[in-house]
Amino acid sequence: MKKTRPDTVKERVTNAGALMVLMLVGGLALIGPAGILAWSEQANRLDEHKARIASLQERKAELANRVELLDPDNVDPDFASELVRGNLNVMHPDEYVIELEPID
Repeated sequence: MKKTRPDTVKERVTNAGALMVLMLVGGLALIGPAGILAWSEQANRLDEHKARIASLQERKAELANRVELLDPDNVDPDFASELVRGNLNVMHPDEYVIELEPID
C-alpha cells in the first residue's frame, strides 16, 4: 500500500512530536529538580538537615535535663540557686562573678 503525501506529513509530525516529548523527559531526568545533576545538591542539603537535627536533639536533651532539675517535688538546690542568682542579680558580698561566653 502506497502512502499519500498527507499521511507522510502526518506521520512525520507525529514522530517529531514524540521525539520532542522524549527529549523533554530526558532533559528533565538529567537537569530537572529531581534529576541526576540535582542529586549532589540534595545530598548536601540532607547532610545539613541531619546536622541541624543532631544539634536540635542535643539542645532538647539539655532542656529536658533542666526541666528535670526543676521538678517541683524535687528541685535541685544548686540549679535553683544558680537560676535565682542569675535572674535577680543577687550574690553574697564574698563571691566573685566570672562571666563565660556560651558555647554554641
